[in-house]
Amino acid sequence: MAKRDYYEILGVSKGATATEIKKAYRKMALKYHPDKNPDDKDAEAKFKEAAEAYEVLSNDDKKARYDQFGHQAFEGAGGFGGGGMNMDDIFSHFGDIFGGGGGFSGFGGGFGSGGQRRVKGSNLRIRVTLTLEEIANGVEKKIKVKRKVQAPGTTYKTCSTCNGSGQVARVTNTILGRMQTASACPTCGGAGQSIDKKPADADAQGLKPTEETVSVKIPAGVVDNMQLKVSGKGNEAPGNGISGDLLVVIEEEDHATLKREGDNLHYDLYVSLPDAVLGTSKEIDTVTGKVRIKVEAGVQSGKILRLRGKGIPSINGYGKGDLLVHVNVWTPKTLSKQQKEFFENMKNDEHFEPKPESSDKSFFEKVKDMFS
Repeated sequence: MAKRDYYEILGVSKGATATEIKKAYRKMALKYHPDKNPDDKDAEAKFKEAAEAYEVLSNDDKKARYDQFGHQAFEGAGGFGGGGMNMDDIFSHFGDIFGGGGGFSGFGGGFGSGGQRRVKGSNLRIRVTLTLEEIANGVEKKIKVKRKVQAPGTTYKTCSTCNGSGQVARVTNTILGRMQTASACPTCGGAGQSIDKKPADADAQGLKPTEETVSVKIPAGVVDNMQLKVSGKGNEAPGNGISGDLLVVIEEEDHATLKREGDNLHYDLYVSLPDAVLGTSKEIDTVTGKVRIKVEAGVQSGKILRLRGKGIPSINGYGKGDLLVHVNVWTPKTLSKQQKEFFENMKNDEHFEPKPESSDKSFFEKVKDMFS
């Protein structure tokens, strides 16, 4: 089933301000909160859907990528995404919406559990450099990551301050009725547990650094500075917390002969004056290997040859871009006496007089065609 548009979910326009997006999410969260709709799976699904939409649209970087690429910006093998949020993710940023420090629970006289908040480990960020060929074809990378994990032999006990809930609650009266907000326990930091025993090589949270090789499948068509997420491969959290995420930032390596512009590629082809006059064939680079193309006799400098489908696959799955070959006729700077005499004799020859045809577009027309 296709995912719904995030703006449609929150009921806002694409030009909505951050305040309008936040207000719309607050309204949806109040309406579909699990405490207000116990055992209602449909309400729970809408609650999670709204939280996922807000998680993307409230972040300037994620919002920009979503506006440009849609849901495809957060999809791909290996657990990438802005979506797929669980209740821990949702409650981790609930305090920003309702003014508390963390979770939220209940209306009226009966307060529900609200879903116990679990501490999440910190995220890790790593840059991965890709060649143009890897971007065009997609690639699987094995990356060595230094992350913190729970040290063997570490044991935990229930926090005496929050009795293992990880939260301290506060009840306030609002126009909507009694509302209970919860913030992370100051003693255990929201973990619900404190360290009982730990080995000497563990830190204060019972964690120790380790190096792990993570396999990351990168889909074709990614762009420079795009950020992909590998869930659960960040630092672990103490106790029964959940692991943070590994954020993979794409860095595009410059190609020796090809220049990228969106999904299209550009190649400068230089031909000699005799080849331009007589015609020739030339071997050029593409992201899938070399190909040979034909250059017609009488080709003009500035001519653009379009090789359809030889560009970069669209990250949205809308086919491939093109390879635009720019023909440049190379004029020799030095000539022999015999060559000079030949061109002197050609000065008044009608075959060497410029005779542009309607099909020979101007520079501005070519630029316009490239962007149309």
